[in-house]
Amino acid sequence: MSRMKDPTNLSEPEIQVHEPVLLQEVLEGLNIQPDGIYIDATFGRGGHSLKILEKLNSAGRLLVMDRDPEAIQIAKAYSIQDARLIPKQDSFGTVYAFCQEQNVVGKVNGILLDLGVSSPQLDMAIRGFSFRADGPLDMRMDPSSGISAAEWLNKAEESEIANVLKIYGEERFSKRIARAIITARGISPITTTLQLADIVSKANPAWEKFKHPATRSFQAIRIYINNELEELAQGLEATLAVLAVGGRLAVISFHSLEDRQVKRFIQKHEKGDEHPKGLPIFANQMNQQYRRIGRQIKPSIAEVQKNKRARSAILRLAEKTGVMA
Repeated sequence: MSRMKDPTNLSEPEIQVHEPVLLQEVLEGLNIQPDGIYIDATFGRGGHSLKILEKLNSAGRLLVMDRDPEAIQIAKAYSIQDARLIPKQDSFGTVYAFCQEQNVVGKVNGILLDLGVSSPQLDMAIRGFSFRADGPLDMRMDPSSGISAAEWLNKAEESEIANVLKIYGEERFSKRIARAIITARGISPITTTLQLADIVSKANPAWEKFKHPATRSFQAIRIYINNELEELAQGLEATLAVLAVGGRLAVISFHSLEDRQVKRFIQKHEKGDEHPKGLPIFANQMNQQYRRIGRQIKPSIAEVQKNKRARSAILRLAEKTGVMA
């Protein structure tokens, strides 16, 4: 079986390995077995994946997913060098179907979800995620699917925009910003990231220290355009079926909406089914499917100093228990 070569020796595509967030904590949390089956459902540029592969022997397998075509192009280049890595371009919300294809439902030893937008996506202005560099207002994880942020913003009702900003960005001034967007697009279509950032910044009356005034709005629009919270819900539910007993779930989130959803999911399945008070119930009748592993984990001061984008990261871990009715 072929083994991974030095990425710097690859000619096509050009591969840039980015420092993954909470790397050691993820590797320890997944409790990697050398001959196990693992899933990195958010491949990105392979930072976590390559380290997981290093811990697997020839019998181990790593399934990787990403809906970003550039990320999957890189994953496919790695898979040519190492047959243990199996890539698929799709959202992690479809992880169950991927596992069905690979005949590993109920056999997976660990799943990693590293949520949100990746550093390469932020750094490429053409992808439209950044409010600090000018580019087309796209924001799609997969540019070939769905509508862009510009298309949506230039046709959505004011109330719809306000709701998205409030729900997905927890933006206090959602109505005011939505009104400003409607006014601006009446003069000229909103087509670039800096154009939108300027509109939002001017409409935001209370700038937070050390935070760009368009941060919450860009987050909200990105989450909405990519259906991220719904995909997360589907992906989390799928882990109940695809993980083997003793398998680990590791989720890295970067804002409260994601983290709250992950926390509640683990709590729900650790608690098990609701039963009337006083009813004598044995542990194996509670349908408890997860056991929380420790508390939330945050990056060290040293890691944040090295990578500022890690400062809001939170890792939660859980283990499939198999205690079911």
